[in-house]
Amino acid sequence: MNEILSLLKDNAKLSVEDISKVLKRKPLLVKNDIKKLEKDRIILGYKTIINEDKIKGIKPVRAIVEVKITPKRNLGFDYIADRIYKFPEVKTCYLVSGTYELLLILEGKDIHKVSQFIAEKLAPLEGVKGTVTHFFLKKYKEEGVIFESKRANHRKNITL
Repeated sequence: MNEILSLLKDNAKLSVEDISKVLKRKPLLVKNDIKKLEKDRIILGYKTIINEDKIKGIKPVRAIVEVKITPKRNLGFDYIADRIYKFPEVKTCYLVSGTYELLLILEGKDIHKVSQFIAEKLAPLEGVKGTVTHFFLKKYKEEGVIFESKRANHRKNITL
């Protein structure tokens, strides 16, 4: 089944038939394996990577937020993380090593909505000792996909 996961991780659009051909297995067996992976919550979803710079209109604002927390006695970090990741603004939540315990990726309509969420909902939570916010300015690469190829240098060399 790891072969199926590897193929789908690289290209979630692969059909059961495509995977069957690559793995030289019957489509029904591959289909059943994929259903089992989904049922066992190994495959949690399928994602499309979108270059939002190519879309007209308002684009969401994203920020990485480092959160310093105090673990809840007898419950640890999971208790506060559970409260935080349930907010719809929180798209990603990791427990990390280093200066801060949680790393969040937030998304909002604009910079003010993201800032308002941090100031009014996240920072005041019991157990949150501090936050550091980094707003995304430009996306170069996501999930291994490069968004723009490097432009050639059109400057002329200066020679003496």
